[in-house]
Amino acid sequence: MRIMVAVKRVIDYAVKIRVKPDKSGVETNNVKMSMNPFCEIALEEALRIKESGNASEVVVVSMGGPQCAETLRTGLAMGADRAIHVATETSLYPLAVAKLLQSLVATEQPGLVMLGKQVVLDKEKQSVTVDREVDGGLETVRLDLPAVITSDLRLNQPRYATLPNIMKAKSKTIKKVTPEELQVQIKPDLEILEVVDPPKRKSGVMLSSVDELIDKLKNEAHVI
Repeated sequence: MRIMVAVKRVIDYAVKIRVKPDKSGVETNNVKMSMNPFCEIALEEALRIKESGNASEVVVVSMGGPQCAETLRTGLAMGADRAIHVATETSLYPLAVAKLLQSLVATEQPGLVMLGKQVVLDKEKQSVTVDREVDGGLETVRLDLPAVITSDLRLNQPRYATLPNIMKAKSKTIKKVTPEELQVQIKPDLEILEVVDPPKRKSGVMLSSVDELIDKLKNEAHVI
C-alpha cells in the first residue's frame, strides 16, 4: 500500500509572527520557515506504518513556489521514498488545494492520505482504525481504504533527520508537476480584507478568597 502525506511550508513555530504594515497578511520575508508540525507528525506516523510492514511506500507532496523543495527534502531526509512538488507561484486557497490533492490521488492511487491522527491498519480487511478526540474522550472508528486522515499534536514524537539522510535527500529527485498538468484551474475563491494582531490579553490579578473569585466569575466574566 502507498501512503501519501501532504506537507506544508509555514513560519517556524518558534518565530513570533508579525503582521505586515499594510495589514495584507503576515510577514514572511527573512523569516525562518519549516514544515508544519502537524504535517511532521502525520509523516512520522506514515513512516511508522511503513516500518511495521503495513505500507510499501511513503510519498510526500507539497504545493507552492520553489521554496517548497526545502520542505520536501526534509520529508525525504526523515525517510519518505518519493517527493512531488506541485509548482505554482499563484496563491493557493483551500478549494484549489483540495482539487490538486484530488488529482494527485487519482494519479498516484494511494491507499491512505495522511494529514495525520492515530492509525491502526488491518491488512487482511483493508481497513483503518482511527481514534479521534470528542467531547469527553476518544471515539474509535473503522474506515475502509482508501481513506483520508488528519493529525493531532499528541499522536507521536517526530524523528530527527540524521546528517547522512539529509545528505542523501539532497541528491534525490523531486518530481515537479503543474496545476495545468493536473488539469486544475486555480482561481481565488476567498478575499482577505485585513489581517490584524489578536487583542492583547489583560494582565492577571491576585484574589484574596474563593468568594472574590466567584464574585468576579459571576459579575465580570458572566460565566456562572
